Amino acid sequence: MKAVVQRVTCAWVEVEGKKVSEIGKGALVLLGVARGDTMDAADRLCEKILELRFFDDSEGKLNLSLEDIQGSLLVVSQFTLLGDCRKGRRPSYSQAAPAAEARELYARFVERCRQSRLKVEEGVFQAQMKVGLVNDGPVTLLLEI
Repeated sequence: MKAVVQRVTCAWVEVEGKKVSEIGKGALVLLGVARGDTMDAADRLCEKILELRFFDDSEGKLNLSLEDIQGSLLVVSQFTLLGDCRKGRRPSYSQAAPAAEARELYARFVERCRQSRLKVEEGVFQAQMKVGLVNDGPVTLLLEI
């Protein structure tokens, strides 16, 4: 699993011109599921993101987690994170999990995140989405489990 985690002051998802989800201060997670990923990987990635210290403390140091600040989480599936651009000009998505497998692991990740005390919103799996955000910092992290 791969994730791009962006610290945001707000983020939202639109599908067919309608806003389907929105959060305030917290994190936008773009989640890519690879072939061979497991439920355990989804659980571990969720825990990592919830406990990752990438919010400012009172001294301006990145010392607080999403849980510490009681932030929100917006999770958006993004198979293009698995795009291999090393050869040619068209990315290869052969490492991306098939849709049914990816949907199951994406749902597990979201479900695990919802077990926290935080507000968790999500995009629409396999939909053509418009994702908006105000990146705070900017702070953007790449995670892979």
